Amino acid sequence: MSQILSAKPVVQAMKENLQQEVAALKAEGTNPCLGIIRVGARPDDVFYENSVIKNAENMGIIVKTYPLDLDITMEDFTKVMTDVNNDPSVHGILLFRPLPKQLDEEVIKHLISADKDIDCMNPLNLAKVFEGDESGLLPCTPAAVMEMLSFYGFNLSGANVVVMGRSLVVGKPLAMMLLKQNATVTMCHSRTKDMPEISKAADIIVAAMGKAKMIDSKYVTDQTVVIDVGTNDAGDGTYCGDIDYNDVVDKVKAITPVPGGVGSITTTILMKNCVRAAKNK
Repeated sequence: MSQILSAKPVVQAMKENLQQEVAALKAEGTNPCLGIIRVGARPDDVFYENSVIKNAENMGIIVKTYPLDLDITMEDFTKVMTDVNNDPSVHGILLFRPLPKQLDEEVIKHLISADKDIDCMNPLNLAKVFEGDESGLLPCTPAAVMEMLSFYGFNLSGANVVVMGRSLVVGKPLAMMLLKQNATVTMCHSRTKDMPEISKAADIIVAAMGKAKMIDSKYVTDQTVVIDVGTNDAGDGTYCGDIDYNDVVDKVKAITPVPGGVGSITTTILMKNCVRAAKNK
């Protein structure tokens, strides 16, 4: 019987630790504060904002919101970002994306203070991951994968890990984080030859290709640990991962579900980054 790697106990343990850290910071006179910048009022953004606020408040983190008009100019947006950067009471900044076309994300990612950039937009934080520098804030999805593996006690030292996907958001930074834990990492992508054979030789596979149910039982053995990062439209009003869960679930050592897996940890990683930013201040 495969082990189902649910996010629920991972998140609960993280929240308990963060609540203790927040209490300790408050005892020292620091009130961790998250600033949320939202442009426009897309229903999914508003829903996510409410979810983030609820999570933050449950952990004792103060939230300041900065709702902006959808047609805000780049000049006015830059002023808001600069003000939040310079506000010493705000320790972490979360900017909702995608942004409207008049706002240049390539410029904005350099505007957001690296010290407050809890979603790792600023290239400086990504560069620190590649340098093995642990002083920066970690990208949320790769960090969620690492939290999952750590919580369930998988030893990464010497383990063969296949990372499927080479994006700067997940695949590449995750590979660097795994290497820092002394894993042997193989990166696969859409042009990789014989990916099923490469995958079957791995102790752990992390699927981050962005293709619904792409990975089936041909890619695994009964000793494979499967971490599914994908979030895809399943075509029936629900969403699914990159793993064909029903085909794989009974044929592996362990597997993360979608939903209820890695994605459920990412919001708590945002809170962890905010508390870390407050500590660094």
